[in-house]
Amino acid sequence: MIVLGVILLIIGFITGIAIVWTIGIILVAIGLILWVLGALGHAVAGRKHYW
Repeated sequence: MIVLGVILLIIGFITGIAIVWTIGIILVAIGLILWVLGALGHAVAGRKHYW
């Protein structure tokens, strides 16, 4: 999810499409939150680890 968000950020920056940039930021933020929760040992969506 983080990688997809970064790709969308790059595409949005190059093309100047604001909605792609916004979706990229949202995906990166959600991916980082899930990654931190998984790293802290909290179960995320029923899984101990989130990759």
